[in-house]
Amino acid sequence: MNSDRRNFIKTSAIATAAISTFPTIMNACASPAEKIRVALIGCRSQGFGDLKSFITDKKNNVDCVAMCDVDSNILEERAAEVEKITEKKPLTYSDFREVLDNPDVDAVIIGTPDHWHAIMMMMALEAGKHVYVEKPMGHSIEECDAMVKAAKKHPELVVQVNMWQRSSKHWFEASDIVKSGELGDVHLVRAWIYKGYDNPYPVMPDKEAPDYVDYDMWLGPAPKRPFNLNRFHYNFRWWWDYAGGAMTDWGVHLLDFALYAMDAGMPQKISPGGGMFYNKPGAMDTPDIEQALYGYPEHTMIWECGLNPGIGLYKRNSHGVAFVGNKGTLVVDRGGYELIPDFNNEKREPFFEGLVQKNYGDGQDEHVKNFLQCIREGGTPNASVEIGAKTATVSEMGNIAYRVGKVIHWDDTAKKFDDEEANKLMKVSYRDQWQLPKV
Repeated sequence: MNSDRRNFIKTSAIATAAISTFPTIMNACASPAEKIRVALIGCRSQGFGDLKSFITDKKNNVDCVAMCDVDSNILEERAAEVEKITEKKPLTYSDFREVLDNPDVDAVIIGTPDHWHAIMMMMALEAGKHVYVEKPMGHSIEECDAMVKAAKKHPELVVQVNMWQRSSKHWFEASDIVKSGELGDVHLVRAWIYKGYDNPYPVMPDKEAPDYVDYDMWLGPAPKRPFNLNRFHYNFRWWWDYAGGAMTDWGVHLLDFALYAMDAGMPQKISPGGGMFYNKPGAMDTPDIEQALYGYPEHTMIWECGLNPGIGLYKRNSHGVAFVGNKGTLVVDRGGYELIPDFNNEKREPFFEGLVQKNYGDGQDEHVKNFLQCIREGGTPNASVEIGAKTATVSEMGNIAYRVGKVIHWDDTAKKFDDEEANKLMKVSYRDQWQLPKV
């Protein structure tokens, strides 16, 4: 492919991404001059980062009217930060249901651990709130399916999944190059995240929860367990009760474009690999090294994650997606993408010129703007529930194969595996006081 064709793809990709960022106007929900009143549920880390994207840019015309967290220290600290930014102090709650009962809240941001996403999102829709929900959208295949049904039941409400790479233009540009055929036949796709932790997690003793934490509410639908610092706050992601490890933490971002660029649906089979090598039993549940090999009719997709390694493939730090063709390889990460030519032995020259393209800025802020635009003007958000469900489901499949310790096959017509143990892991068990809402 010549450079003129590549420039055409580049221009088309940018235009496509711009179109997706500013959706077709449908039934307006609020005028651009009207403030959108948001509430944050889960304030410590990623959720608060999301909120700042809403309120820092005054052009967004957003008020933060309420915040909710089970850790009162975190709640007060974050509420004070919001007051500094906006000169308005939001209401504070420890029970998210009070947020949903507040008629002044138009939209909620769900920044809680993964095991709360489905219940909160579905209850928020029933309460008439738009939803901006953190990834992974759901904590099981069953939850993802239920969340899609709930969103379809409320077409007047907008749900955006915070897979913000869907609002980052260079990912689409890279994908269009893959789709164009410039790489030749692509039969191998790799996606990876290496976290680069220098030391393994220590085994921590169980203890009483701090008096400023409503630990029972933090557990919510998850099984009753003693309080342990290794399970709490950021570390929740390393326990099957609440999350799916690096596979569902980063996998939903990277596998999303591994799927999108290849126009791939559900895999036919999933093969597991990995284990607990750096950490001792009791420090975490999820593997510190994990592979999943996804089988498709005409290509293989390989996922790999490691907590302690830090240097990625193709000289990339930490993360990336690589599309390996017989004429060259394209590697893309959040910093941009690189086109690496293979050597044409017949002509004794590279198949094409190499290319390094940096990103066009952070997609997080654009993702929030897209959500707000959809609320005001209608349209489909860049990371819809269908997109969130697909990538979360594929990530869950990799974890399920790891947990059963065997190759499993997926029947996309019947929507089940060929293994009963694997099918049981499509669902999670809830404590009696919390159940997945019926749709």
